[in-house]
Amino acid sequence: MAPADGPEGAVHVSHQEVLRRAASAPAVLLGEQHDKAAQHRWQLHVAAGLLALRPGIVMGFEMFPARLDRVLARWVAGELSEAEFLEQAEWGTVWGFPAELYLPLFRFCRQFAIPMHGLNCRRALVSEVGKEGWEAIAEENRDGLTPAVPATPAYRQYLFQITGGGAPNRKAAGPEDPAFDRFVRAQQVWDRSFACRIAALRNQPEPPLAIGIIGRGHLEFGHGTPAQLASLGITGTQVLLPHLDPAPPAAGIAHALFCLDPEEV
Repeated sequence: MAPADGPEGAVHVSHQEVLRRAASAPAVLLGEQHDKAAQHRWQLHVAAGLLALRPGIVMGFEMFPARLDRVLARWVAGELSEAEFLEQAEWGTVWGFPAELYLPLFRFCRQFAIPMHGLNCRRALVSEVGKEGWEAIAEENRDGLTPAVPATPAYRQYLFQITGGGAPNRKAAGPEDPAFDRFVRAQQVWDRSFACRIAALRNQPEPPLAIGIIGRGHLEFGHGTPAQLASLGITGTQVLLPHLDPAPPAAGIAHALFCLDPEEV
């Protein structure tokens, strides 16, 4: 476990201490590469540890749009078989990765009666905002979301680099090029959707710990969803990420990194 805030980018902290800190946060965001089974096993282990420390958690999933929350509730209540759940949750349509990667997490929620919620918005909204901008979207078509706070120059630089940087055949010459605006606007719809849904889950007399299962590109360096959560008044969010790279982690990439065996898949 290596929180990325030490003088050289990382210091070693015990597993117990990382979980203790996370359990006191309003929200814990567990990043992933969607197609890596080892990372989903890690998410399950962390979620189980947090449940042991703080009963009364909820889990939000990037994989599902919020409109499917009723189906998720029926699954947790034991009213659906796995096959029925995946069919009614439109798994083959809303998410492009094998269900087997995520079923252990879903079974965990069902076994411990942990409420499951979709964090995503309707897919078309992402492309609509990317193409036309937020103000062009009628209020009734915004899927309950509020506008994202603008992307910082640092976030634009991050997004530019992870999407190919200055490749010679790229339209956008740099992160501030207007040709890059469409992608940034679209990315921020997802960031804001996840943040708005998590904030709504916390809006209870006794706010639960909200655990988000989200792609790491929305979480790294405090950009994306953590920044949008802060704009909604949810501060102190903990971002935890799996780490497989033998190279030292970049400073500030997350609150904690869990080193996994690079040979795991």
